[in-house]
Amino acid sequence: MAVPARKTSKAKKRLRRTHQRLSKPEISFDELSGDYRRSHHVSLKGYYKGRKVIE
Repeated sequence: MAVPARKTSKAKKRLRRTHQRLSKPEISFDELSGDYRRSHHVSLKGYYKGRKVIE
């Protein structure tokens, strides 16, 4: 049975887990509709790339 010879240090463990984190969503201000929206998403008022796509 495989058993580690030494305990994994905190630094080594944290280096291994550096990519396991949540990323915040990219939010930008839309001048046309006047509200905030996520990139590549339809705004709450139904605009996408300056056009009304949802009534």
